[in-house]
Amino acid sequence: MAETAQNETKARLYDAFAASGKALASGKRLELLDLLAQGERTVDALAKAAGLNLTTASAHLQTLKQAGFVATRREGVRIHYRLAGDDVAQLFALLRKVAERHQAALPAARAAHLGEDGSVELSREELRVRIAAGDVVVLDVRPVEEYRAGHIPGAISIPVGELADRIGELPEDLEIVVYCRGTYCVLSYDAVRLLNDRGRRAIRLHDGMLEWRLSELPVDASDLT
Repeated sequence: MAETAQNETKARLYDAFAASGKALASGKRLELLDLLAQGERTVDALAKAAGLNLTTASAHLQTLKQAGFVATRREGVRIHYRLAGDDVAQLFALLRKVAERHQAALPAARAAHLGEDGSVELSREELRVRIAAGDVVVLDVRPVEEYRAGHIPGAISIPVGELADRIGELPEDLEIVVYCRGTYCVLSYDAVRLLNDRGRRAIRLHDGMLEWRLSELPVDASDLT
């Protein structure tokens, strides 16, 4: 009898673990976590960024909230969502790393999404050295609200959709290091291709703001540069 009771409590424990796994078992919910890793957002903003209607976005966010992955605050009639903690961002980043190592379908999916441009990539440490040397300009191509929520100190903000019209704002005599949300963010790939096509010397940061934050590197949340 005691063994049966112990088996039942163990089952409840593992079911509790599984509830977290179930909350992550959706590509769109993972995308929402990726967006929230950049900073707090309203439901409307999240729905638009993830290509979802409001009802579907709200349902996904409620699932994430029930699992304890996101928290909310109210401002008037607006509900703002944020990650419940840095450990949620760490879990998301770890999940991607595990998938990279063990998911056979991932390389093809990555190539289809990001494309190949043969561009050189820079590590975080290499970028810090070059920033200190003053021989690069750092370009953040995320949406403005993400830049304002936190960016690499000294980075210039030009969202990728505005880059073609604002390329003249970038110095012509320095190499441009482009970054966006993280390792799988297509915005930096698109930006580097555009800059190189326009005759500018541009390379990518290997990962992005998610990994920069998780490495506890300096983050600036000042106004636009």
